[in-house]
Amino acid sequence: MKIVAYLYSDPLLESPADPMVWGFEVDRVYQDLGGRQQLQQLLRDCQVEPTDYLLIQRLDTLGDSVEEVSDRLTQLESLGIEVIATEQPYNSSQLASTNLPNIRANLFKLIDEIQNYQRSRRIRQGHARNRLKVLPPPGKAPYGYRRGKDRYILDRSTAPVVKDFFEQFLLYGSLRGAVRYLEKKYSKKISVSTGWRWLTNPIYRGDLGYQNGEVVSDTHSPILNREEAAQIDRLLRRNRRLPPRTASAPRSLAGLVICGECHSHMTVTSVTRPRSHKEYLYLRPINCPKRPKCRAIAYENILHSTIQSICQELPRAVAGMNAPSLDGVKQAINSQITQKQEILTQLPSLTATGVLDSETAELRAYKLRTEISQLRSRLAALPPVNLQAIAQAVSIPQFWNDLSESERRFYFREFIQQIEITRQDKEWQLKLLFIF
Repeated sequence: MKIVAYLYSDPLLESPADPMVWGFEVDRVYQDLGGRQQLQQLLRDCQVEPTDYLLIQRLDTLGDSVEEVSDRLTQLESLGIEVIATEQPYNSSQLASTNLPNIRANLFKLIDEIQNYQRSRRIRQGHARNRLKVLPPPGKAPYGYRRGKDRYILDRSTAPVVKDFFEQFLLYGSLRGAVRYLEKKYSKKISVSTGWRWLTNPIYRGDLGYQNGEVVSDTHSPILNREEAAQIDRLLRRNRRLPPRTASAPRSLAGLVICGECHSHMTVTSVTRPRSHKEYLYLRPINCPKRPKCRAIAYENILHSTIQSICQELPRAVAGMNAPSLDGVKQAINSQITQKQEILTQLPSLTATGVLDSETAELRAYKLRTEISQLRSRLAALPPVNLQAIAQAVSIPQFWNDLSESERRFYFREFIQQIEITRQDKEWQLKLLFIF
């Protein structure tokens, strides 16, 4: 008994299938990528040497239309080969042994399924060809852009609004604050979720993002440069570590302080005296299980001690980092990016000399661009190289005293992951946990 198998993959849509998916019982596996040359070879081999079974995943792997599938099934079954589709209810010997109404019902269902699948495949192939040509995906252009002939182009009336939104977020690190700023200054109402999508959308960085999750770099004019985009990513990662709604809180310590006794996050509360406009700020635990509850502590005392601790501990913490290896990682990633960009520049000459055909060159160029985008994402996720210089600058107490509360909030969250208050009778101590 001889068993063969056939695999088909479209390189535009999927990775090549693993031939070992059939196991070791199969005598030979025929596999095609894009064309169907191996399918023709299979038919020729079966005419020379009898074959008992042909395993396929789906009937539509045999052709690009119902007519092609039907013709090849007829050829195979005329050679006495039993065709079995593992992902569809098709087995030629079982169909032949059932009664006529069931045969018709099964065949009509399979034909309809094949037609729908091939229609979907043709649509996806069209989108894939557009990706290879680095064309924008279908649909309306994002706010701030409009569609050009083959790329997005900046909309001069709306791009400044988006740019101002990004600058506001970069300045204060608050998404809700940037959304409110947009409504107040430009009467442009957007939801917080829309603002988050703006901050993470690769299109505003000059890249194209597709539905399959792949990103192609440098396809049109950006609103955000690479440094600003990397800073936004760091701010978003930082804000995810904070309790809800504290990213836009007006006080710099909001969301950072926890009580070492009850391990509850502490919130900033204000107290005023009757007939007095003076405001007193305190930090108190939100969900303290202890009885009596842990006492509140004056906000200004914690703020002053935090600044003192940063000035003393931050330079030591940064000096303890393995900064040379960080530079080495960045250099290695930049070297890989440069290498792939050099390969990109060689593709036109390889196509002109006939080493590569145009379709293979387009597919290779697309993969190189997506790999470059992935490397840039890894690069952007790393801390800035000049972290030691920044640490030296912010270790001066006067630096913090000259900042507003919102500016302090920005810098605190750039370095601090958590501030823990340890109580000892009526005294307390601070413990800073840095992000790095």
